[in-house]
Parts: sequence; C-alpha cells; structure tokens
Amino acid sequence: MKKNQQYLVIGAVVAVLVISAAALTLGSTPRDADELIVAAAGTYAEPEEGFDPLHGWGCGHMDYEPLIQSTLFKSADNGSIINDLATNYSVSSDGLTWTVNIRNDVKFTDGVPLTAKDVAFTYNTAVGSNSELDMSNLENATAVNNTTVKFKLKEPQSSFIWRLRYVGIVPEHAYQKETYGQQPIGSGPYKLVQWNKGQQAILELNENYYGKKPYFKKITLLFLDKDASFAAAKSGKVDVAGLENSYANQSIDGYNLVALPSSSANGVSFPMQYDTGKKSLSGEPVGNNVTADIAIRKALNVGINRTALVEGVLYGKGDVEYTGVDQRSFGNPKAKVNDSNIEGAKKMLENAGWKDSDGDGIREKNGTKAEFKLYYNSEDQTRQALSMAISEQAKQMGIKIDLIGANWDEIYAKQYSSAVLYQYSSADTFSLYMQYHSKEADSGYNNPGLYNSSVVDGYLEKALRSTDQSQATEYWKLAAYDGKTGYGPAGDATWLWLTTKDYLYMVNKTIDIGTPQNNTGKDILGNIYEWKRINENKTS
Repeated sequence: MKKNQQYLVIGAVVAVLVISAAALTLGSTPRDADELIVAAAGTYAEPEEGFDPLHGWGCGHMDYEPLIQSTLFKSADNGSIINDLATNYSVSSDGLTWTVNIRNDVKFTDGVPLTAKDVAFTYNTAVGSNSELDMSNLENATAVNNTTVKFKLKEPQSSFIWRLRYVGIVPEHAYQKETYGQQPIGSGPYKLVQWNKGQQAILELNENYYGKKPYFKKITLLFLDKDASFAAAKSGKVDVAGLENSYANQSIDGYNLVALPSSSANGVSFPMQYDTGKKSLSGEPVGNNVTADIAIRKALNVGINRTALVEGVLYGKGDVEYTGVDQRSFGNPKAKVNDSNIEGAKKMLENAGWKDSDGDGIREKNGTKAEFKLYYNSEDQTRQALSMAISEQAKQMGIKIDLIGANWDEIYAKQYSSAVLYQYSSADTFSLYMQYHSKEADSGYNNPGLYNSSVVDGYLEKALRSTDQSQATEYWKLAAYDGKTGYGPAGDATWLWLTTKDYLYMVNKTIDIGTPQNNTGKDILGNIYEWKRINENKTS
C-alpha cells in the first residue's frame, strides 16, 4: 500500500472514531435544517486556551472572525473594512490618537450592555497578552464615555485599523484570564454552549444579536484534520468539510467542491547580502554569493512558469503570484513581470556574466557556481512540491537549487544564508513593513533576506505614518515599485513569489453559502449571515 493511501485509511479511521464519539449530536438521529455541522480545521481549529480572542481565538494571522465575540470593524464581501460595533472613527493630525465611536444598543449574552469601557479594557488587556495580536504600538485605550473610546499610539500607524478589525471584545465585568476561554461571554452572532475537548464545540444563535441574524441557529464545529474531514463528508455526517488541495479532483455525491480564493501566498525568500563571514545576532551565517546577485533573482522571476505551478501543484485551485500581495488593494500591478520566459532568463544571466563554461549544465561567474540551497518545511506537502517544481524549472536556466526539507528551527537558522520557501497570508499592511524594512532585518522571520533599501524604507515609513488610508495605500504600492526600484520583481526582485492557493471545501448541496468575502478563503464562515439551507427538510 502506498504511503498516501495509508494516510487516507488512517484519516478515515480517525474520522469514524471522532464522529462516533459525538454520535448523540451528529449520529443517526435527524438534525433540523437550521443546524450546521462544520469540519474546517484549517480555520476553526480547536483553540488550546479556549475561545478567548486575547489568546488567539479568531486572531491567528488575522484570518477569521471569532463568531462568539463582536469586533469594532469587519470585512465586506469585497474585502473592504466596514463598521461592526463601530459607527465611525477618526485619526488625529499627528496620527497618534484614534477615536472610535460605537453603537449604544449592544448587549453581552449575559444581558449586560457593552460600552466603551469594555472596548478599552479589551485592548489594554491585549497589550502583551498574545504575540499574534501585536499591540506593541498601543500606549493605552481610554473610554471617554459609554460610546467613545480613544486609542493612544506610541507612533503613527496606518495599519492599526487591522488591530481594530480582528480583536473580539470581551466583557470587563466577566473576564478572567484563567476561565474565560472555557465559558466565553460575548456579543457576537453565536454563543458557546458546549465544548467537548478534542472533539467538538457547539455554538447556538445569540437571539439578542444586534446585527443581521444568521439563518443557522446551531453550528457544531468538529475538530478533525483534513483527511478525516474528507472521510466525514463521504459518510454524510457533515455539511462542510475543509480539504487538502490533493483532493481537488475528488467528488462526493450530494456535495459541491467549493474553491475559495485567498491571499495565502507562497514564495521564496532570497538572501540579499554577499557572504563576507558576517554572523547574525544569533550567531548564524549571513550572505549568499549567488542569490545576492540581482541577475539570478530577476532571471528566476522571469523564467519560472507560475501557471504550471498552479496547475501541477495546486491542481488548478489557486492563482499566480508576483509580489506576495497581488490580491490585495495595496498590491501594485506595475511591480509584476512577465514570466515563463526561459530564453529571456538565459539572456539576463549571460549578460550578467553567468555562463556554463565547463558544460556541466550549471552556470558560473568568477568561479562561483549558480547553485544555492532552498529550505522548506518538511511537514508541508505543498511547499515540498513547489520546491521540487521550481528546482526542475531552474535547471533549464542553468541554475541548480538544492532542496532541503527541515523543521522550523533549522530553517530559521539558515534563512540569512539560504533561500526559504515561506507562506504569508496576513491582510494587515504592517506585514509589508516587517518583510521589507531594513529595521526589521535579523528579527525572527521578518525580512529574512536582510533587504536594505533606503528608498523602499522611505515609502514604507510614509505608508505606516500616514493618517489617511488611501494615501497610505499609494505608498505601500510605491514600495513594491516606483518605476525604478522597489521590493517587487520589476525592481530588486527580493523574493520569488509563486502562487496563492484556494481553500477547498466540500459543501452539502442543500447549503447556499452566499457571496464569500473576497480573498479570505480560509474564513469560510466569515459571511455566515448570508448562509441558508435551500432544502428545508431535516437532514440525517
């Protein structure tokens, strides 16, 4: 039996065991049409510390809404930010004070009104509570009155709007760090009524919810991996199942395969400095004499066939990617290049002095072979497949890429001297600052190539310090390419961005999921307010 087949069998067995354990909820007894069963661990994985937004619930990489809690702002179907609890906001001329006005008709599920004091408490408590929230720039939050809260920042930060977008508001009167996650009180469309750890969580409709009430009155979240989710869908026990891309060609009677675009971009980071014997702050080697040459980076960006990667690795369920943020409003189309041009790539290399003088198929320049190592997470099949595919394509250009599957500790130790296949998925514009500003170099996995451009730094700083979102967007775009330089492939080609993947789901044909939010495929329940069951009969 092949290894993949073994994994499928094991996944099926796990699915049967877990579903059997939850038989009273999901089993042979029929469920009402307005009950929904979801196995989408890619998004709604079981939270280790419970359903507490101050400890990651709903906030991981800013990917999804917490459902149980409300947020100040939320996303529209087109991806833009719109009001939720907030009614409006303003930013002071120096960019240091954000004033947000909120609704006066909202109550927590215990009947206590939600006020600006709860908002201020949430954000003040969030400072330092969870790294994924990143409230390091927040000085404090203050309730001016019941419906107005002021946020005082240490430095101007246009991307602070994303901090206001994803943090669920918790009640000051009922929040205890040790216990809140197990019995959360919120003001979102649903409330947690049961949590069987390791198996499932059951949410029921919040009848006092201030917004548009969802059609589904009950949601059961099954904590299954994606192989087990597929098996659960095959058994007909779930309405929605999150899948790996390898299931793209599979079909299940009674289900539609739904592919939701996302901004989860896969790309290769290049060490930008030459090897001079320098060490990083942690003592790791810095520099690579091959990838530091812009001709190598540009040739790969021009020569790689990204469409072939989408078709061959993602089974057609994704899109090509050039800048890492092509799908976002702050992406710059002018920073892209035309790819799949092997001959053009070869010409670039020849003109830069990279020639195959000894006929071994690998170019060299001044005694240095066009050869470098590419690290990828050995547990991620998609990254492995992408790495193998670009390695094969690079051979046609005379570039040898040596592949190394490793764990993250090993990868982080080598990222300053070797290429790494990363995935970035944050909608937050601050991610651009962290990836490309020289100040962020040698800081965790931020700016892994140690890119240093005073021009790009200037654009990133202006974008971050702007008090106007439209103006900030223009500076984010210029950082990618201003007609002469930028981090994008048309400029300094700091990365070899490859693809963005779709998130795949099997969805019962009786479910109408409305219009999913733009490029947020990981958050399939983000527009739960639009969902309904077409067939009103009970489902077994």
